[in-house]
Amino acid sequence: MRTRPAAVAGLWLGGLLLLLLSIGFAITIGPSSLGLSDVVRSVRAEVFGGDSGLSKLHESIIWRLRLPQSVLAAVCGAGLAVCGGVLQSLLRNPLADPFVLGVSSGASVGAVSVILLGVGAGVIGMAGGAFLGAVAAFAVVLVLARLAGGTTDRVVLAGIAATQLFSALTSFIVYSSADAEQTRSVLFWLLGSLSSPSWTEVAVCGAATAIGLVVCVLTAGALDAFSFGNDAAAALGIDVTRIRLVLLTVTALMTAVIVSVSGAIGFVGLVLPHAARAVVGVRHRVMMPTLAIMGALFLVWADVVGRVVIAPRELPIGVITAIVGVPMFVLVLIRQGRR
Repeated sequence: MRTRPAAVAGLWLGGLLLLLLSIGFAITIGPSSLGLSDVVRSVRAEVFGGDSGLSKLHESIIWRLRLPQSVLAAVCGAGLAVCGGVLQSLLRNPLADPFVLGVSSGASVGAVSVILLGVGAGVIGMAGGAFLGAVAAFAVVLVLARLAGGTTDRVVLAGIAATQLFSALTSFIVYSSADAEQTRSVLFWLLGSLSSPSWTEVAVCGAATAIGLVVCVLTAGALDAFSFGNDAAAALGIDVTRIRLVLLTVTALMTAVIVSVSGAIGFVGLVLPHAARAVVGVRHRVMMPTLAIMGALFLVWADVVGRVVIAPRELPIGVITAIVGVPMFVLVLIRQGRR
């Protein structure tokens, strides 16, 4: 399936416009009543100067609470979706994503170890701890899969085993090292929470996602070749070992940075690549930017649903993505079994 360049450009432009409108709408959702016109006036005043006519409280709600939360949702959705697309191509497995393969769980162990145990605190920081945990988890998955035969279905089974192992380690650290208040906050974070992020956290996640997306677009030809297997990629002159190492490192880094800020948000990287392929086909140079836009839209609206379902409280966003992702996981599993 080949999509015309003009159609692709129109799709991307329309998707970005829809994303901006979605973020604007998301800012209006919450206990304090704000309309889309209020958001537009505030942004116009911030960019061009002048008075928005809003109270300082409403300005603070927009710029310190809701806007960074909605932008972070978009950034995390884009990053996780791209990670899922890369892993599915590298492993040639439609069920691969950072959550299913245990990468998110490993990142959670690393982040929680820094938060509660102080391991490496002040040296590597929470994002660094999450990265080391993500790399360790993925290494465990690859070793288990190779020992079990190395087939793609074994990779997923090894990922499920690693997920359970690292989830158990996280629970052990939390219950043995945290007080009641810390336990509540960490467990809420582990379910996926985008509440009250700083603009610094948004910028860090945005930088990691942008770098990862650029790397994926630049290696799009290699990703296309990997979809046919390592031998086919090597026959086309691709340095399989080097490209695989680069892409796995980038994927682990993106996942670690996102998890360190938002917690473990599952199934975004599983569901969205299938939707992107259905829209624009399998060529990664087109699919990756499309995937980033779709992932951003998906998580922004998941965040909106999480604010509305049990308002005025917020439902962890990981719960929303799991409700959508688990049925999709089952459908893909059944579809693969019938082939």
